[in-house]
Amino acid sequence: MFSSPHDPFAAAEKAADVLVRRTRLRPEIAVVLGSGWRLVADALGTPETECLMVDLPGFPQPTVAGHQGAVRSLQLGGRHVLVLLGRSHLYEGRSPAEVVHAVRTAVIAGARVVVLTNAAGAIDPALEPGNAVLIRDHLNLTGASPLTGADPPAPYPSRFVDLTDLYSAELRDVATSVDGTLRQGVYAALHGPHYETPAEILMLQLAGADLVGMSTALEAIAAHHLGAAVLGISLVTNLAAGVSPQPIAHGEVLAAGQAAVPQLARLLADLLPRLPVGQVAS
Repeated sequence: MFSSPHDPFAAAEKAADVLVRRTRLRPEIAVVLGSGWRLVADALGTPETECLMVDLPGFPQPTVAGHQGAVRSLQLGGRHVLVLLGRSHLYEGRSPAEVVHAVRTAVIAGARVVVLTNAAGAIDPALEPGNAVLIRDHLNLTGASPLTGADPPAPYPSRFVDLTDLYSAELRDVATSVDGTLRQGVYAALHGPHYETPAEILMLQLAGADLVGMSTALEAIAAHHLGAAVLGISLVTNLAAGVSPQPIAHGEVLAAGQAAVPQLARLLADLLPRLPVGQVAS
């Protein structure tokens, strides 16, 4: 059970204290690895510490294939990096507070930059499976917000947070300097767990979305609310319904992620040491 549904910030503070004691460091960068990204963590190097998510207060065990449910800390290019292997989703029956608990914990523990990765379907027909795409904006169509409820207690900011620059332009510039082939796009977040209908994909296309998935948006809002800079990276694992001539299956998502491991590992290994961890412009 989630430890404190009425005060999610107190719950994250408690988890952050345990996390810092277990990892013996305060993270500068937190990375959330989505479906198909687990092997990327192995390629980043040997962790200094690792623990199961369920051993941290308030962390539920992920139930989705491809989400390991572990937390690693490692040094990469002189940066303290916290890697979250797995995440919780609304479609698992989790509340918005539970979905963002890991990200809130990481930021309260010290992370000033949060890198959110995910597996996504391509709405833009120019995108292909295996492409990594920087998220420049999102459409939150989940019907949920991590800031619903009572106003956050002091010293946290008001729940009425501006999302104009949610995905840091500075961090995206750093990423494109590392890999000039990276494209940028708008990510549409839906509740899931079912994949979308062709009519829904057409609607999203008309609304300006390039990618579609079932995560990331709530975590980005929670991290931004706490003052962290957010970088979103989608791995295109399939073509969306109506774009793809074939039925969509979760196994396809995982297989595409495994095939892209070398590319993604190189990207993160080169990128993470270059990300500014001080005051980052949105």
